[in-house]
Amino acid sequence: MRFTPQFLDELRARLPVSEVVGRRVKLKKAGKEFKGLSPFQQEKTPSFFVNDQKQGWFDFSSGMNGNIFDFVMKTEGVSFPEAVERLAAMAGLPLPAATPDAARHEQRRKTLHDVMELAAKFFADTLASRNGAKARGYLGDRSISPATQLQFRLGYAPPDRFALKEYLGAQGISTEDMVEAGLLVAGEDKPVPFDRFRDRVMFPITDARGRVIAFGGRALEKDVPAKYLNSPETPLFHKGDNLYNLATARQATHNGSPLIVVEGYVDVIAMVTAGFAGAVAPLGTALTENQLALLWKMADEPILCFDGDRAGQKAAYRAADLALPNLLPGKSLRFALLPEGQDPDDLARTGGRVAIEEVISAARPLADMIWSREIEGGTFATPERRAALEAKINELSNGIRDEVVRRYYRQDLAERLQRTFAPDAGRGGYGRGNFRGGGQGESPRRFAPRGTFPSGSAGRFAPRGNRPPGAGPGISSGPYQAASPQLATSPIMRGQRSAMSRREALILQSLINHPWLLHDHLEEVAALELAHPEANKLRAAVIAAFANDHHHSPDVEEQAEKMRADLEARGLGEVLQRVERAITTAAVWGAKPGAAREDVLATWQQLVVLHQKTHALLREKKDAELALGDESSEANLAWLKDVSARLESLDGTEALIEGFGELSGRFRKSV
Repeated sequence: MRFTPQFLDELRARLPVSEVVGRRVKLKKAGKEFKGLSPFQQEKTPSFFVNDQKQGWFDFSSGMNGNIFDFVMKTEGVSFPEAVERLAAMAGLPLPAATPDAARHEQRRKTLHDVMELAAKFFADTLASRNGAKARGYLGDRSISPATQLQFRLGYAPPDRFALKEYLGAQGISTEDMVEAGLLVAGEDKPVPFDRFRDRVMFPITDARGRVIAFGGRALEKDVPAKYLNSPETPLFHKGDNLYNLATARQATHNGSPLIVVEGYVDVIAMVTAGFAGAVAPLGTALTENQLALLWKMADEPILCFDGDRAGQKAAYRAADLALPNLLPGKSLRFALLPEGQDPDDLARTGGRVAIEEVISAARPLADMIWSREIEGGTFATPERRAALEAKINELSNGIRDEVVRRYYRQDLAERLQRTFAPDAGRGGYGRGNFRGGGQGESPRRFAPRGTFPSGSAGRFAPRGNRPPGAGPGISSGPYQAASPQLATSPIMRGQRSAMSRREALILQSLINHPWLLHDHLEEVAALELAHPEANKLRAAVIAAFANDHHHSPDVEEQAEKMRADLEARGLGEVLQRVERAITTAAVWGAKPGAAREDVLATWQQLVVLHQKTHALLREKKDAELALGDESSEANLAWLKDVSARLESLDGTEALIEGFGELSGRFRKSV
């Protein structure tokens, strides 16, 4: 074990809980304790307490509690060792080294970190100087403001072959250290090492702790061999093991932002500027397995957002192939393909947050991407070609290492096959037989082909007894069997995603029927975590419609009518109908038209609080499951059981909102 109990006790002794918590929570003295607003829930009355004598904190609003290590892990989204490292730095306590060799290695890395920090300062200072005018012009043309330049510590490497080398040398840095850090080019054919980066806009690359470990440089002239140049592999930097903007994105995703993977540095900056702080990018290569593992540590379903051209589509397919064998239960990818000829930077500059939100909300699951690629441009007019497609699909699903995920992929892809090639209802044999794949060929039909379902499932599909009209004796109805009515009408057989949750549907219905809510709750609405893609898409459209002068009408009913008309004009009529179907009770009065303002507000506040608490508990449950996986202790098992119980009990509290409506003239139910 790296950290001894004595070392952890020393940290606790040096750092009172109030000091650690006080960096994030404004605390007030309350007797022997401190109190403040919860950092995990939105609240107006303080319910978060800190006790230095007991070396602990307790949050009554969420039910969470712990010590200084727990607090850093939960608020900063880091592992236990990283939390210890951050607290040790805060306390000024050196970390223990496991062996003398490890101590020497750690000291060497520290020296190189210092070198990289000096280089980053040099590049930033040069960008701000008279010599950086050309680079500032380039950044201005890309709509990267001075404030954003400071936020990402952008810089400029001057054209001189020895500018950085001379600067670092004056700071006492040896040439050997500069070479080892990847800042100089050296070799037997180069008698004098010189600067690697010259006449380039510089993008510092940091590790998970925010320390500069490498650079990416964008050339300002067109006739250079490499438009982008990255640092080489060094003791600090392994490009396949890191991501641009990793430290910031990890914190942002822990706080609820979506994790979005784009292709380049400028794309990341554009996404963050538009309000998507959880944006990252690979470092000059296609996505690697180690980077995929990093992504899955931050989010269950990262969204890959690629350029809207053929190259972007190929990058998406490569990522799909990389992910497929490594899928685990709950771990996958989604793909958001941009309009033709646009990259995230273009989209952010022309359409802003709303345009990006629309693209992200329409992200497709991994299975969709795999299916689209296999049928793209294909002609499947013969049984042999359809058999070849089925063989290829089976080969892909067989490559998934996890048995459970593999089984579900086989079933999903088999159902896509039957939806595409099943015969028309009431007719025998194959359909027209001239299907051409192009990504749009999934016409849902209520039939299931034999032999394409996992063993044990085929028995649920009985053969049709009716012969097609005019069929003679002995003529079967073809190699397809009718599905049961229940399966035929299920979302899977209709080619739809799983249904939207009742609570998300109620939130959206409240906004559509009462657009005036957006006056005071716009930021709250934009920040809500919505799980269903259609809910995200509708939320973005509601915000856009609200900005389109709906809020100027004093008449509440007229506002709602204009809102619905705007949403239907955007082609969201069917989505609105699905929202209505997702609400399985008519008792939530405050979400309906005609409810009194006070009832609407009471319902809205209850819905949002329940929604936020649910997501907070889901994140805590994930932490508890990870902790139990790392250490199978009674304490971790008790934590997981406690979170699960609180999550289950939360569902029952939603019934409280069904009684609202007294002010609207509705009889009040007793709860």
